[in-house]
Amino acid sequence: MGWRPEIAEVVAELPGVDWVEVVAENICPGHVPEALERLRSRGVRVVPHGVSLGLGGADRPDAGKLAALARRAEALGSPLVTEHIAFVRAGGPLTASRTLEAGHLLPVPRTRDALRVLCENVRIAQDSLPVPLAVENIAALFSWPHEELTEGQFLAELVERTGVRLLVDVANLHTNRVNRGEDPAKALDELPVEAIAYVHVAGGVERDGVWHDTHAHPVPEPVLDVLRELRARVRPPGVLLERDDDFPPGEELARELDTVRATLRSAAPRTAAVPAPRRAPTRPAEPAKNTEPAEPAEAAENTEPALPADGEAVEGAVRERLALGQVALLSALVAGTPAPEGFDARRLRTQRRALAAKRASVVAKVAPELRDILGDGYRAAFLSYARNRPMHHGYRRDALDFAEHLLIAGTPVDDRARRRLTHWWEERVTPQPPRRTTRMVRAARAVLIRR
Repeated sequence: MGWRPEIAEVVAELPGVDWVEVVAENICPGHVPEALERLRSRGVRVVPHGVSLGLGGADRPDAGKLAALARRAEALGSPLVTEHIAFVRAGGPLTASRTLEAGHLLPVPRTRDALRVLCENVRIAQDSLPVPLAVENIAALFSWPHEELTEGQFLAELVERTGVRLLVDVANLHTNRVNRGEDPAKALDELPVEAIAYVHVAGGVERDGVWHDTHAHPVPEPVLDVLRELRARVRPPGVLLERDDDFPPGEELARELDTVRATLRSAAPRTAAVPAPRRAPTRPAEPAKNTEPAEPAEAAENTEPALPADGEAVEGAVRERLALGQVALLSALVAGTPAPEGFDARRLRTQRRALAAKRASVVAKVAPELRDILGDGYRAAFLSYARNRPMHHGYRRDALDFAEHLLIAGTPVDDRARRRLTHWWEERVTPQPPRRTTRMVRAARAVLIRR
């Protein structure tokens, strides 16, 4: 089960849960939540799941973020750590532009250039972590133009070159079927299923022909169908249910887990043997514990000797090409620039609205005082602010920038609310908030720029 603070006590009571996954960035190594420590004392294993490395980005992974992820793995006694095949920021020195933050996992182009960069980034991460790494396929609303590989081919090449393990999200495969017309069965056929560390299942919802991977709805039958397809090919070492919002009662979560278990039991394995991978993983992950005995026909391990990983360094020009493409795309999504050539402009508009909505929701969670001060006007005010103002330094800084924007504009109109907002801002930022004269000068300059 995906462990979240909101359902910590519920997870502790769920029957048959022998391992959990936590969002790595939400854990402080020196202050592991007591509820998690109680689970660990019972023998429940904890896997940290990172969301901010951006291994699919044009830049090399940040050493500080890798060190933080390593500390969390050690603090939790984890058998492995997981991250995503995605980019989450763009810009910086490679493009001589200010870094833009997506606040979300965005798809990388399935091209040879992007694959080379991803492989090198994964190898850097592997060398920096004390335990094996597994990477997850993500859900996407759109595709990159001129892609050279399918999802399965891209992942298979990644595993062959790096020996990295896979965290296969069957809900994301279903999402990509709806949004990008990709066949989950074909992707599974192309995957080196022996490299699977574990599997994610999650719920979502379809609106206007677009599937939104919400992690806030029950797991639908089409996602369970993809799980059956995967189970027909391999017995996954573990399967995990993700839920990030709109948490139901414990009884409902228990029923969902029972449905997942029943799906795995009822799925008939194929009689034909699965082909061996072209290269054996070089750093096998310790699998999550199974609650059912392994079947003899599937217990055989690949005994081929591991080939050396491809250590060829990626030329700067390759990273620069990828950086330019990613910053152009992200700028269209968060800064209001035109859609890059070849992209589906309608899908990018949908993604842009989704990113803004998520940004408003997360800022409201990290700074709930803002919603309290602004009342019902919070969401409209934030979406207006975010329309052409990208995030540069994470959600907490975004909350402060939003408050400063309101103060410069002379809002809220209500004197009491404005005083509360000023006081809130003063307590959290240095230097002090802008004085009235400064606000007037900045506002006048903004008007001149708009003209």
